[in-house]
Amino acid sequence: MKSILLYIVLFFSVFAHAQDSLDELLKVFNNENIPYISVTELNEIHNNIILLDAREKDEFEVSHIPKAKFAGYNHFKIEEVIQQNIHKSDTIVVYCSLGIRSEDISEKLKEAGYTHVYNLYGGIFEWKNNDFPVINSKGQQTDKVHTCSKQWAKWLLKGEKVYTN
Repeated sequence: MKSILLYIVLFFSVFAHAQDSLDELLKVFNNENIPYISVTELNEIHNNIILLDAREKDEFEVSHIPKAKFAGYNHFKIEEVIQQNIHKSDTIVVYCSLGIRSEDISEKLKEAGYTHVYNLYGGIFEWKNNDFPVINSKGQQTDKVHTCSKQWAKWLLKGEKVYTN
């Protein structure tokens, strides 16, 4: 009984510690099959890439990175990407809140034959934390960022946190 209790305590302490840094959090949730791109690198090449937002529609409408196209997560369809005439050799950067859902969508793009796919490290939270602009559904710059939940909101250090639940 003591050893089971010890394993439970050890598991939760390791899991809690794994969320002390973004690196550790992403290692817990991601396979790292898709290369990361930093927000600084994205800002430098922003005009020369296809930017896909892998969050849900309500998150995207609160704010998104300028020039981003909505891709979604729960209802993502590779056919919709293909219909946008995105070439298999185009550079595509996928992002979400932190970089977890975007890895899943990036993997689907790779499986479909897209060859230059990157996952934005830290997602829109890291983008906003570095003072890069986000825009709302009307195309106006805003400080609001949808944070999904209070648990994930701790990673957004700048801007106004918006929740739906």
